[in-house]
Amino acid sequence: MARQAEEQLVTARVTMPRPVVERPLHQVAKRLMMALGVLLLTVFIVWLDRGGYHDNADESVDFLDAVYYATVTLSTTGYGDIVPRSDSARLVNVLLVTPLRVLFLIILVGTTLEVLTTRTREQWRLNRWRDTVRDHTVVVGFGTKGRSAIQTLCATGLKKDQIVVVDPSSKVVEAANADGFAGVLGDATRSEVLLRAELQKARQIIIATQRDDTAVLVALTARQLNRGAKIVAAVREEENAPLLRQSGADAVITSASAAGRLLGLSVLSPSAGRVMEDLIQQGTGLDVIERPVTKSEVGKSCRETDDLVVSVVRGHRLLGYDDPEASPLQLTDRLISIVRATNVPPQGAAE
Repeated sequence: MARQAEEQLVTARVTMPRPVVERPLHQVAKRLMMALGVLLLTVFIVWLDRGGYHDNADESVDFLDAVYYATVTLSTTGYGDIVPRSDSARLVNVLLVTPLRVLFLIILVGTTLEVLTTRTREQWRLNRWRDTVRDHTVVVGFGTKGRSAIQTLCATGLKKDQIVVVDPSSKVVEAANADGFAGVLGDATRSEVLLRAELQKARQIIIATQRDDTAVLVALTARQLNRGAKIVAAVREEENAPLLRQSGADAVITSASAAGRLLGLSVLSPSAGRVMEDLIQQGTGLDVIERPVTKSEVGKSCRETDDLVVSVVRGHRLLGYDDPEASPLQLTDRLISIVRATNVPPQGAAE
């Protein structure tokens, strides 16, 4: 509990999905091995041409002198006690030792440069994302309900870069980043956290929090920031659904009641229960979709379409398939149909 409270106090920040990279210890170890390899190669080059070097101390260059010279040369210290004297030694220094010195320095400062470039790149990506993101979907809560909602959205054609996850747990946000979604760490009941998610420019908002009171506060805050977005929320208790609608939610799903009704239906009719479970699971068997009416369907009745139409959306009204006003179909209508999962068109696509 104390850890969760501490995470909620952390200033909201946006994190972007990033490619998998090596662990820092592996990167450091690899660079150290590369630096050691450059050093050994330089020692070998100097040792092969040791006759072309002059030592001010004893006139000759032994193996220890070669190691010493390679070390001070690669580190750009250069005391001047051992120097290349012959033309071949000087040529080797120009063509081989100097490039190795540059490579050695690049390897040593590579970690620092990578940190700086990574931070710059992340900041650039974040600024670019803020400038370009709009009409996106904000999902508050990345638990079981939030993940399932995102899977359904992605299955209907919504791209991952159009989804932003908001959650107070750093581990949950990291998991969202690993799945390819932008994440905002913070308490979604606070307006500054939702503004980090660019909620004011979002098209739709999904509230899938663990607590009903939190969902109500999030809905109130979200509606104040964005008057036109569609807000869909989930609650555990049915008695809290009217409160959520009053707080600004356009649609409220009662998880406990829905699960209870599915349990009761499965007891009374196991086959009907399996059909309902199949409809709930996106991408398998049967799916429920909403699509526009095609030009070839205009003027026909609901029963004359290729899909199994269950409802017709006309303006702000939802008409059942057996409603006399539902037929004939109009070009501006939208159909709620049951189709095979393999035949599901992208969201909003016209056939």
